[in-house]
Amino acid sequence: MAVGKTLVEKIWDAHRIAALEGGVDLLHIDRVVLHERSGGRMIDGVLRAGRRVRSPDSVFATIDHIIDTDPGRTDKTKFPGGEEFIGFFRDNAEKASVEIFDIDDERQGIVHVMAPELGIAQPGLTIVCGDSHTATLGGVGALAWGIGVTQGEHALSTRCLPVKRPNQVLVNLEGTLPEAVSAKDIVLRLSAVEGGSVTKADAVEFAGSAIRAMSVEGRMTLCNMAVEFGCWTAVVAPDEKTHSYLRNGRYAPKGELWEQAVAHWSALKSDGDARFHKVISIDVSGLRPQVTWGTSSDHVVSIDGAVPILTEEADATKRESMRQAMEYMGLPEGTGLRGLPIEAAFIGSCTNGRIEDLRAAAEQLRGRRVAVGIKALCVPGSAAVKRQAQAEGLDELFKGAGFEWREPGCSLCFYAGGETFGANKRVISTTNRNFQNRQGPGVKTHLASPATVAASAVAGRIVPPSPSR
Repeated sequence: MAVGKTLVEKIWDAHRIAALEGGVDLLHIDRVVLHERSGGRMIDGVLRAGRRVRSPDSVFATIDHIIDTDPGRTDKTKFPGGEEFIGFFRDNAEKASVEIFDIDDERQGIVHVMAPELGIAQPGLTIVCGDSHTATLGGVGALAWGIGVTQGEHALSTRCLPVKRPNQVLVNLEGTLPEAVSAKDIVLRLSAVEGGSVTKADAVEFAGSAIRAMSVEGRMTLCNMAVEFGCWTAVVAPDEKTHSYLRNGRYAPKGELWEQAVAHWSALKSDGDARFHKVISIDVSGLRPQVTWGTSSDHVVSIDGAVPILTEEADATKRESMRQAMEYMGLPEGTGLRGLPIEAAFIGSCTNGRIEDLRAAAEQLRGRRVAVGIKALCVPGSAAVKRQAQAEGLDELFKGAGFEWREPGCSLCFYAGGETFGANKRVISTTNRNFQNRQGPGVKTHLASPATVAASAVAGRIVPPSPSR
């Protein structure tokens, strides 16, 4: 008897060109997305080998990682060699006839923010990018994953890649989220509870009543950080919300093609009898705001919780990792997170730089100001997000509260020799990684939702968001 297929299997099989050895298939790649930190090298490798970019119209390039986000920015950057990176990217893109969404382009933005909002990412497409958080695009039903430079050269030259078929993992999220709790809190809790239970050989599908109720932006946040708890990629089945989100995208199908696309997208869901390698079920109804205490995305507790007690961890390797994290973060075991003083706050990134995220943060700032001494930044994820936020007056709200209002880009999500918060500063951030030195030398990063970050900036210490006022 035939067995039903998962969503990932349906997309995979539709793109399989050939079966290779060892469970590896050759997949057709619909779209390649590039940014200046690795895209220039990918194109250069193709051209130096005497090849060409096979389908330039299937390649979408943006400048986001290395550019400054200061108002009035130019090509000059704070990153050592940044101008050379940008120039190298532009030159190679021009040689290959690949269009770039440049600094002043209305389409510019972080790769994983601008791609879905422009309709570049669509349900059922295979998409690759030289960035580990490419799985974000699974939030609109695409099969998307991060690749290295050599793989990028292969995809640009041939529009195909050899990929090992993943195991299928279903994450069922049921229940209704409490007020001021968001997708970021869910994925942080998932990392804490299930971190290590999935591997790079796994593809996760998020489903359940909480997913059906969730916005497309929230789904992208889940898929963005799914890679932080170990999987290869993540996906959510498209639905009417997805169709509505994509309808006006510049690169979305139009007219009769739109109707055909929606008909196809409507069939992109796991069959009722599909088999999953593993099923994880979580009830989100009682979830509290979450915050990280350490240097890994699975070092997470409720905002009312405390740094763990080392003797309560049986695994010696994990215990040593926790000890090192406590030392770096300057937090002894048993330290409560609520009320912990902070010195900076960051809102933005491919995880939480969309308009919904900015609205949630702004709601915490109405009639309030950032605490004295707190450096606070808001960096929209794309030019479109910035325009929308300004049309709604959110920029004035952020600035009035004491936040810096920046230009779109990755900004202080990561440090590569450029801008930082300052040595050893304690930061609460909407970003996706809290590794040692991730946001600068010695910077101690606590990950949280936009609402929690904004509320904490006002308090000058880690606190939960206020209910709607």
